[in-house]
Amino acid sequence: MAKSSSKPAESRAQSTLEVRVDEFVAQQKNNTYNYKQVAHAIGAKTATQQRNIALMLVEKAFNGEIIEVSPGKYKSPQRGNEAVGVFVRRSNGKNSVVTESDGETIFVAERKSMHALNGDIVRVNIAAHRRGAETEAEVIEIIEKKEQTFIGTLKVDRHFGYLLTDSKFLATDIFIPKSKLKGGQTGDKAVVRITEWKDDMKNPSGEVVDILGKAGENTAEIHAILAEFGLPYTYPQAVENAANKIDAGITDEVVSQRIDMRDVLTFTIDPHDAKDFDDALSFKALPNGRYEIGVHIADVTHYVRPDSVIDKEAQKRATSVYLVDRVVPMLPEHLCNGICSLRPDEDKLAFSVIFEMDNEARVHDAKIARTVIRSNRRFSYEEAQSVIETGMGDCVEAILKLDSLAKELRRCRYEEGSVDFDRAEVKFDITPDGTPTGVYFKVSKDANKLIEEFMLLANRTVATYIGKPRDRKKPKAFVYRVHDVPDPQRLADLAAIARAFGYKVKASGTPREINRSINKMLAEVKGKGEENYLATLAIRSMAKAIYSTDNVGHYGLGFEYYTHFTSPIRRYPDMMVHRLLERYLAGGRSVNLQKLENQCKHSSEMEQLAANAERSSIKYKQVEYMQSHLGESFSGIISGVTEWGLYVELNDNLCEGLVPMRDLADDFYDFDEKNHCLIGRRHNHRYRLGDNVDIKVARADLEKKQLDFVLLDDKGNALRGEDYMGKKGSPKAVLSQQHHGKKKRRRK
Repeated sequence: MAKSSSKPAESRAQSTLEVRVDEFVAQQKNNTYNYKQVAHAIGAKTATQQRNIALMLVEKAFNGEIIEVSPGKYKSPQRGNEAVGVFVRRSNGKNSVVTESDGETIFVAERKSMHALNGDIVRVNIAAHRRGAETEAEVIEIIEKKEQTFIGTLKVDRHFGYLLTDSKFLATDIFIPKSKLKGGQTGDKAVVRITEWKDDMKNPSGEVVDILGKAGENTAEIHAILAEFGLPYTYPQAVENAANKIDAGITDEVVSQRIDMRDVLTFTIDPHDAKDFDDALSFKALPNGRYEIGVHIADVTHYVRPDSVIDKEAQKRATSVYLVDRVVPMLPEHLCNGICSLRPDEDKLAFSVIFEMDNEARVHDAKIARTVIRSNRRFSYEEAQSVIETGMGDCVEAILKLDSLAKELRRCRYEEGSVDFDRAEVKFDITPDGTPTGVYFKVSKDANKLIEEFMLLANRTVATYIGKPRDRKKPKAFVYRVHDVPDPQRLADLAAIARAFGYKVKASGTPREINRSINKMLAEVKGKGEENYLATLAIRSMAKAIYSTDNVGHYGLGFEYYTHFTSPIRRYPDMMVHRLLERYLAGGRSVNLQKLENQCKHSSEMEQLAANAERSSIKYKQVEYMQSHLGESFSGIISGVTEWGLYVELNDNLCEGLVPMRDLADDFYDFDEKNHCLIGRRHNHRYRLGDNVDIKVARADLEKKQLDFVLLDDKGNALRGEDYMGKKGSPKAVLSQQHHGKKKRRRK
């Protein structure tokens, strides 16, 4: 009796649970949620209830009642039959539109795309949802075309030419009439603009915008990388001419309006090959036993006036771009490497934050002011490190004390919740013609960290001064460097995976508690097999830092107020901060918030493009370097797991390549996104993010910037698809049988 009566009770409980889930979903409007958030909201605490909620959400998404915006995360559809969004074109034909209303990604077949290009703003008609089928849309209007060009290699025939594109956003070549080739020849690397793409044309027509040089030549390929991301690779002559007319102009009148610190010991510490010196430190022991530490920043905005041709170009670029073999500067060379650069034995204008500190690195007073300085010595990081390690050399007392204070600042920062992410950077030894001959790692040492800590302190002090006024008045509009809280689901996944290895990471609590637990885990995992896996997951759980007028704090640093003030030669937001400081220190009114936010957004976008270009240039040099190592074996770690294969980063040189899924031929592998692994269906073998593997270099494709690896077994033999073909029961044999079986069924 008990057993039979329990079924109606279970059914009622399940029905009640469904009602509560439906009520929760109905209230969410445009919010996203996962099963854990639903369970918490409705008070479902048991594992069975939570599992049932997860299944309910999956079924609702399958039925089209809600949308799965990312794995395990859902939201209610906020759309009618039509929507406006950004078109996303892919060379594999998987085009889509991301709707403005709710960020939903909807598939668009090529025949229904109106040949919209990547980034175009389009209006789409959304087809009625069919149970179990992917939602589809059709472009019915291209509202706004995005200005864009395509990079590739020209092939010129007798009567016409065409561009073989490198783009992942375009599957077709671009037809170019001979009159539009701009002198381009077969084998030239070129920038091309699409001029026409009729509905009945398979290929678009275009015109050459610029010839970059011969494909394969270093400068042509580097310029192609910049052009690919819409970044400038030349500097306008008019802007250079305007800059060349500027004089340093350090007159007695200018000096009289500033704090004169030319008699205080001052020096710079920078990379050995640096030419633009943004920042300098000054040091003076005070009679009260404390120290006056000055952080002096190049006063760029004294020379670059708002809305001048130089300023407009700098604002458009927003950042200098640091590629493998060159720097593409934000400012003309006469300014960034000359007048503004804090070179030794030259009077320079600076914007400074001057601290009074004690031996415990406590700040007793801080003053923000414009100054005149004169650097006594230019140190490379290596030279300053030698002073720290040996206690011998120039400015030894100052450097040793600054190092001691920096270490205390860093200790306190970590104690307060900064996350300790410190990974080596890959650098190349490069010949004058751009050929990479060796790889080395740039490791941050005490001299680097000394500069880092005082720059962080200056940035934090400036942001706090504006963001937290002493008179309790409303803060004025300002540029903050913000870093939002991690995605809760990613943080929960990190905590669960770390727990499986025996480490504890807090998935909830204050930012300080969470970050201290991550730091503890990162310290405990050092030198262990799972170090790369967990460190990579920790980094990926974090949000991206951006510029914004809305101060949400800097989660990664654990700072309530933070900005970028210390690099105006290479970052436009720092110039914005300098101008705002000048205005507010003089008692000026708050600036227009929306205009400032638009500038912040543009700077964030350009920063991301510059980072992408830098990574692309590194990838290009990695592939070029590995061309001379084809067929050689290396050890590495799995740095990425995707549905198309495994990415492996080599231990010796940090070069990264792909092991294609097709070459994992010993089994059928399924992609487990949540646990970052591939799982074999028959043998349950797992390839997981962070695993150590041995590989052989199979292919180095410079045009695609792609390295292909094959895995090696314990005996050093390659595990390739061709080594496993034709055998009875092999994946290929099984697929072949299935394919023939389908053909037979179709014939019936």
